[in-house]
Amino acid sequence: MNLIRSLWIALIVSMFCAIATPEASAFCGFYVAKADAQLYNQASQVAIARSGSQTVLTMANDYQGEVRDFAMVVPVPVVLQPDQVQVAEPSIMARLDAFSAPRLVEYFDPDPCAPPDFEIWDRSSAAAPLAEAPVQKSSSRALGVTVESQFSVGEYEIVVLSARESHGLATWLRQNGYRMPAGADRLLQPYIRQNLKFFVAKVNLEEYESSGFQALRPLQIQYESPRFMLPIRLGMLNATAAQDLIVYILSPEGQAEVTNYRTVKIPSDAELPLFVQDEFSGFYKAMFGKAYEREGRNVAFLEYAWDMAGCDPCSAEPLTPAELRQAGVFWLPNPNRAPDWSRPTSVFLTRLHIRYSRDRFPEDLSFQQTGNRSFFQGRYVLRHPFTETTETARCPAGRQYQRELPRRFEQQAQTLAQLTGWQLSDIRRRLPSIQITPISLWQRLWTAVWGLG
Repeated sequence: MNLIRSLWIALIVSMFCAIATPEASAFCGFYVAKADAQLYNQASQVAIARSGSQTVLTMANDYQGEVRDFAMVVPVPVVLQPDQVQVAEPSIMARLDAFSAPRLVEYFDPDPCAPPDFEIWDRSSAAAPLAEAPVQKSSSRALGVTVESQFSVGEYEIVVLSARESHGLATWLRQNGYRMPAGADRLLQPYIRQNLKFFVAKVNLEEYESSGFQALRPLQIQYESPRFMLPIRLGMLNATAAQDLIVYILSPEGQAEVTNYRTVKIPSDAELPLFVQDEFSGFYKAMFGKAYEREGRNVAFLEYAWDMAGCDPCSAEPLTPAELRQAGVFWLPNPNRAPDWSRPTSVFLTRLHIRYSRDRFPEDLSFQQTGNRSFFQGRYVLRHPFTETTETARCPAGRQYQRELPRRFEQQAQTLAQLTGWQLSDIRRRLPSIQITPISLWQRLWTAVWGLG
């Protein structure tokens, strides 16, 4: 009964793929698993909602140390005021991650002796102000640092600073309880030359303990600037190895891309051996690492690009208008109206995955929006063979199907080895064995005389 039910489901999906648009027909299938940000030990997530020169930036830090030691220093183009900063819902980053994560999908081969009249899938494309802080103003003036604004938001204490030189800024931060690692002076100087301000956040321990949250919540800032960029160099100061950054860019236009480094599509639409279903996380980490090395360790990988109106296949439901507002989308005409997923929306989501280190990413990330609304996703395919060997032996097409399966499994093994660097011999040992049903004398006779299967 399970086999029959699976075949009926496969038939329904294949019918949908046959009537879908040509672009969508390259996808379809049953969602099995996803490769989300939780795969990586050090993975920060940033959501950027941008239209024109208006930007809403949401930062979810993967900080794992003592909360009292936390400090965030972010270069910003303007002096931020309390109404431009808020604490975001922690769940919104998880929703963006789940919706856009690379995914594993599966298909079920039909009975080759009763093929449908259409293809099952297309493999060809296959904040209140605080009282004045106890800062020595004479010391600030001597160091060339100006406190432009100061306020609290949720469990965070915020200071926005400007500075004349990097050594004075780093000294001021250390004197005021911020732990600045060695080398900070050198990395702060380029931002000062660009006349940027510094958004500095630390945790109010009493407020944090009374909030009941188990982790620091994302901070969200909004500002207007013609520059579409994300500073990452300060984040390298404490890093002992390359760090992973997931960037979700929400735009009313189309795909976003990095302009000062190459944007490369992650390898996708690969057909893999069935055992990958039980270790998809390990597969994706190995495949990403191989692609990262092959591309020179200095590219941004495109993992997802799709209109928010839908997904195919979906690893999570599309975000609701209310959730999009939480993610910073400010241009929706009526965020309280129920979404109409039958037509394109004014929100296009791009997911970029950057693994960065000091030696390979000497510049901050600069982006541009494009009008390209073509769809892409990191998608990996399992094809379950039709396993009723006695049934497939009853017709020439079925017998040919049986003979071709070992070749198909071998190609899947070679693809997996090429993508991950895993040993081909180890992969081959885990491939399914196919027993080809012999053709009886009577079947040969009827085939020769009457051309019957």
